Amino acid sequence: MANTDPFSGSVIPFEVPEHMRAFAEKGVSQARDSYAKFKDAAESNNGAIEEMFSVFSAGAKEYSAKLMEVMKETATANLDFAQALVGVKSPSEALELWSSHAHKQFEAFTAHTKELAELTQKVVTESAEPIKANASKLFKPAA
Repeated sequence: MANTDPFSGSVIPFEVPEHMRAFAEKGVSQARDSYAKFKDAAESNNGAIEEMFSVFSAGAKEYSAKLMEVMKETATANLDFAQALVGVKSPSEALELWSSHAHKQFEAFTAHTKELAELTQKVVTESAEPIKANASKLFKPAA
């Protein structure tokens, strides 16, 4: 009975030709290089994302503080209006006071809306900057 075990010593040894071995080694080397580049890019992107969230968090804190300031100003203005309204002597005086208060509140609302929009734009721009800077490193334009 013939020996059919492919791992036995009686099987003709198989030797990989030199050019195929060199080709395989080159492929492994390129795969290692590609993996190293991918790993560096992933780590770099991770840092950029962490920086983006840090900037966004600080911006959200600033935005929140601004909103609290706006609400405090509005509440103070409304309480002052209510106090002044208690002291009016005639309906025409009340109407004049109300009209003045409404005008001031509209101007304040317009100014606050503009400030909040500018703050939002600033936060978005600053939050995107780390990603933009990292992308320009990864995808350098062709010379």
